[in-house]
Amino acid sequence: MLWRTSAFGQKRKGWNVKNIQIFDGADNAVYDVFAAADEEFDLIFPDGIDVAFIDEVYQNQPSDALNAAFTAIYKHRVLKREAMGIHGILFYECEHKKIYYPTRRDEQAINPDGSKLR
Repeated sequence: MLWRTSAFGQKRKGWNVKNIQIFDGADNAVYDVFAAADEEFDLIFPDGIDVAFIDEVYQNQPSDALNAAFTAIYKHRVLKREAMGIHGILFYECEHKKIYYPTRRDEQAINPDGSKLR
């Protein structure tokens, strides 16, 4: 079983991590998936949300803690074919997507007119 140490010094088994998929606005973005320890995940996705925008994350959490969390997370890329689910989506430079996720929960995504996407 894979072990990793979180930004908060906690040693975790691989099955105790949550996967975050990164959606970047860059033309050459590859939408990687990264494993985050529970504490790191909860820092980025508090209160049960599973969609986040990087500007809002940094508005709502301490920068030092986030920088440490992202440093740890980005050391643990997960191959998409090996990912056991996606637990959170993090958008960079995709402000135009905010209108689709007013609750910041993926299953509650809507169209701009308020109609459901699913």
